[in-house]
Amino acid sequence: MSKTITLRLDQAIYEEFKEAAAAENRPLSNLIQTAALAKVREQQFVDDAEMAEILEDESLLRRLRAGSRDAAQRKGAFVD
Repeated sequence: MSKTITLRLDQAIYEEFKEAAAAENRPLSNLIQTAALAKVREQQFVDDAEMAEILEDESLLRRLRAGSRDAAQRKGAFVD
């Protein structure tokens, strides 16, 4: 079920969004939803280059494994 939200936009930003939606022949709400979802997903996951860099860093991987073991054993203090 879809939800309705209120979004306040500066007039210039509204016009830019409106033009972009018209250029793609779709509703303004769909343009904003698609762009916002893409941004959220982009920030939640690492890209292939970043993942390769992480996997090449042996020191980081050791620390991640140790932290994961400690968390599983409920060792250490967790900070909110």
